[in-house]
Order: sequence, then C-alpha cells, then structure tokens
Amino acid sequence: MCGIVGLYLKNDALTSQLGEHLVAMLVEMTERGPDSSGVAIYRRPAAEGYEKLTLFHSDPGYDWASLAGEMQVALGDVDEPEQHDNHCILTTAAAAKAAVAWLVEEHPEIRVVSVGNTIEVFKEKGLPSEVAARFKVSEMEGSHALGHTRMATESAVTTQHSHPFSVGEDLCLVHNGSLSNHNRLRRWLMKRGLEFQSDNDTEVAAAYLTYQINQGASLKEALEAGLEDLDGFYTFAVGTRDGFAVVRDPIACKPAIMAETDDWVAMASEFRAIARLPGVENATIWEPKPATIYAWGRA
Repeated sequence: MCGIVGLYLKNDALTSQLGEHLVAMLVEMTERGPDSSGVAIYRRPAAEGYEKLTLFHSDPGYDWASLAGEMQVALGDVDEPEQHDNHCILTTAAAAKAAVAWLVEEHPEIRVVSVGNTIEVFKEKGLPSEVAARFKVSEMEGSHALGHTRMATESAVTTQHSHPFSVGEDLCLVHNGSLSNHNRLRRWLMKRGLEFQSDNDTEVAAAYLTYQINQGASLKEALEAGLEDLDGFYTFAVGTRDGFAVVRDPIACKPAIMAETDDWVAMASEFRAIARLPGVENATIWEPKPATIYAWGRA
C-alpha cells in the first residue's frame, strides 16, 4: 500500500520549517506502511566543485572520520563527516563517479544512499515517528523534500529496500504502487551502465528517469516517456536539485491529493497529511489527473 508525501516551499522564509512539516505529514501516513520509512531532503548545496554523499553503515558506531581520512588521501579534499545515526554526510572535491567507485572497491561494507549537490536521504526500518526521531528530521531546513512509509509487498524489509531511492545526482523518487515490468527494465538499464543496490521496483523507476535525463531529457520529458515504458499502477513524487514533480499512471487507481498556496505545494496519498500544513484553509486542492505531469521548480 505505502504512503508518500512531498512538500515544495515556494516561500524561502519557510525553509527553517521544512523538516517539521514533512515529519507531521509523514506521521499521518503511518497506517499505510509500518515496515520502514525514509525522507529525502534538499538543502545546504555543496560548494562549487564539490559533491555531497549520503552513506550508510549498519553500525551507528562506525568510524566515519577514518573513512573520510582514507578518502582524502585517495581522492583529494574531504570535509569533516557529519554523522546522523547510522548514516553520514560526506562532502568531497572528487567527482561523484570516482568517489562511488572508490567506496565500492575499498569499503564494500558502506552503501551509498544518495549523491548530488543538495540531496540528503535518510531511511531505516521502523515507523515514521521512530525513523524521523533517529535522524532528527524535524530539525532539518531545506527547500523541498519527499517522504515515504512502506508496506513491503515486493521485496524484503531491510534498510537497503527502504524508500526513498536516489539514482543519479540529486534525483529521488518515492512511489505508491507497483511496476509489472521492472525486471525487464532493470536488465535493459544495466546494459546501459546503470547499477542497482536492490531488487525493488521503485529503484528501477528512479534509474529509468536518471537514464532519460542523462540522455538529454528534461524531467517532464523523462516522466512522459515513463508513461509509455513503465507498466503498472503508480503515483510518483520526484525530486531534483531545483524542483518537484508528481505523476500518476494512465489508470490512476492509487490515491493522491495535491494542494497549493502562495507559500508551498504539497502532495500526499491522503488529505489528512496535507491538512497539517499552515494556511491549508486557503489552498487550492485537487486530485491529480491520470497521465498528467505536475511540476514546480526554481530553474
């Protein structure tokens, strides 16, 4: 079943409240998925020439400082690591591809959760309130964010299979529904250089969008192509460095609701999540149409 939420702030004065509002929205979706939860926060852009990596290790006591030191010797400048429970943010002057390749080769015990200029992803097994508390999500500032609470129906209940999924730089996707052709698409994408960390269908959808964008498509064009190539029932909320988009499949049997004010745009699987937002009484509220792309961005 799963529950998804997304919040895009149009008013920069509200960025200090992003985490607080996102957690309130996601907690309202708890009954839609008790297995695992996660968030993608777009905040604190890395300096020009630097990449920001979200990393995971199962041991909250892992020595991230030593890892950063090794990476600096091997690849160049690395900022001091910022630990969040069993996740860590590392910012490096190395190219993302080089940094990920080095981690895979030298530290296979580390999982790369996200890479980009602004994105940070935190996810774990457990209820939204528990996961949000572990990572102190309510204290996080930012411009926009996605959240997901999962009822596992197609793959294992592990941190690795938890959502959101980020594939490529700064692109993240949360998904309510299922894809019927994800195994075929995974093989097709792997032949074109995409790599996967799980057998989850949502990771395939994120990789598909990344592939299309890498081929020169805009996010809107990538989502339009997905309406032809991704077979199944789904509602997607997608984040990029500068924007936020929502699309439902042509049948649109998975629930979704959207709302917009002068200050924000929000989507959720159920209205009760949006009802927690300030100024919702003045919002324009609608159900997104089938096979229709709704997008906002700063670019």
